[in-house]
Amino acid sequence: MRTQRQVVDYALQRRALLAEVYSGRSGVMEVCDASPYLLRAAKFHGEPSTVTCPVCRKEPLTLVSWVYGDELKHAAGSARTAEELARMATLFEEFSVYVVEVCRTCSWNHLVQSYVLGTGGLRSDSSQRKTAAE
Repeated sequence: MRTQRQVVDYALQRRALLAEVYSGRSGVMEVCDASPYLLRAAKFHGEPSTVTCPVCRKEPLTLVSWVYGDELKHAAGSARTAEELARMATLFEEFSVYVVEVCRTCSWNHLVQSYVLGTGGLRSDSSQRKTAAE
């Protein structure tokens, strides 16, 4: 997505949490705690990934994108598809997106990535040239 910026990847946190589970220091029930709302969002707004669930290993994970921002008003805190995110990125100046991976079988869930979208990150070609010349 062209306006995506301020990307944060949570892969190290995920790896540390899974190491805790695999070693037995954390229980499966502690990490497989997706709320019914998150599971429903995964069913209706999620996008399948190629990654198999690291806990139950039964099905591919589903990625759910949640949007937050002052400009979004009533839409803040809702799950959105990739198509909706692309459209929203052209309508709003700035909003945050949080991508959560969810296993619909065992309820594993973890924050995968966060980033900012919106027209606020776009510059006109003339301002880019001007900055490069300075």
